[in-house]
Amino acid sequence: MSTPPRTTLANSLRALAARAADAVGGGCALVFAALPDDDSAQAATRLRAAAGFTSAERARNAAASAIQWAREASESGKALRRDALPETGRRGEAGTRVLPLDFEGRARGVLVVGLPDAGNEVDADAELRDIAAHAALRIDHAHLRAAGEHEPSEATIPSERGGDEELLRLSEALFAQDIELMRSNEKLGKIERLKNDFIEKMSRELRTPLNSIIEAIIAVLAGEHEQLSDTAKQSLRSALDEGTTFQRTLQNILDLWRIKQNELPVEVQEVNIAEVAEEAIFSVQDALGDKAIEIVREVDGTLPKVRTDLAKVSQLLFLLLDNAVKFTPHGRIFIRAYLRGERLVCEVEDTGIGVCPDDQEYVFEEFFQVDAHSSDRYRGAGLGLSLVRDLTILLDGELLFESEAGRGSRVCFEIPVETV
Repeated sequence: MSTPPRTTLANSLRALAARAADAVGGGCALVFAALPDDDSAQAATRLRAAAGFTSAERARNAAASAIQWAREASESGKALRRDALPETGRRGEAGTRVLPLDFEGRARGVLVVGLPDAGNEVDADAELRDIAAHAALRIDHAHLRAAGEHEPSEATIPSERGGDEELLRLSEALFAQDIELMRSNEKLGKIERLKNDFIEKMSRELRTPLNSIIEAIIAVLAGEHEQLSDTAKQSLRSALDEGTTFQRTLQNILDLWRIKQNELPVEVQEVNIAEVAEEAIFSVQDALGDKAIEIVREVDGTLPKVRTDLAKVSQLLFLLLDNAVKFTPHGRIFIRAYLRGERLVCEVEDTGIGVCPDDQEYVFEEFFQVDAHSSDRYRGAGLGLSLVRDLTILLDGELLFESEAGRGSRVCFEIPVETV
């Protein structure tokens, strides 16, 4: 069974909204559009798709706030630059870009994009215009196709010859738009491939020398340990810590990108959860430093083995523990794992600084920092919990976050497994 044209158009508009939000560096986007079966005067300013919002309600509220701008852009046919919408939060705090979706003088809708950083606006302008042009073409193509499929009545066709000429005109216009759509798809596809190539190449170009540097530092510390002064040893250990942190950040970026491109496969095998938890605790020992923190493992050693992706569960537990260590100056961190029916539940709870209610909805967003100075006090790029979210979704799981400022946080992921 083929997909209905309206469903196909709706899916395309959602994909274009997501691409626009991504183009400005993790912003948000709204698409107002006139669908073929809606010929009302306000059809071009009805919300049809959204991306980058934490809930459908926030998207609707943002659309209500932006509706006047959408009308202005639709009527004038000109792009607008406006202030931030309150509903967009951090994803649109630098302002709003409003682009009309016009095709050959026909107003088909409006693209509204929230900007998270004013510095990205100029760089993203050309791509946003390409996206807007592609969306306008898609909507106009849907209208033209609907007109061609509409059965004309005798009242609307003065003669058989006139009807044939009209159908011929519509067929020629549709054919021309099919060619234009292919070109537009190819252009957007090239942009996406360029992004993929850039991420892969930069990751490789950075990781190769970084690995060599880390290996050289380890070799010096291991081979000439007694000949080094205490100051030299400390300097090398600091350099090793910095290099390892940078290496981990690069890997997180690459993993996030591969998940978004559906290029990170799930590999199922037998997993001993108690052992995985123990390895995760061992992996964060260096991050503990001289902090007065006790890590408490509450995992039953008799927990049966399960079938799931070992690497991803290990990565999830490490990321959660590493995040807890980072934001816990002293106290205790609990790591728990247990089975609930055919689902594995893992929790990491800390007694750290916690997160205030206003910021809790953003903690899983890329590059999120609690405040402007947090990156100075707490090292990291703000990618750990974003990767936790994406890995959990990849494993068809669910994620829960609870926190209270000054008292700590609890993060829990639950994924389907098979017991062995």
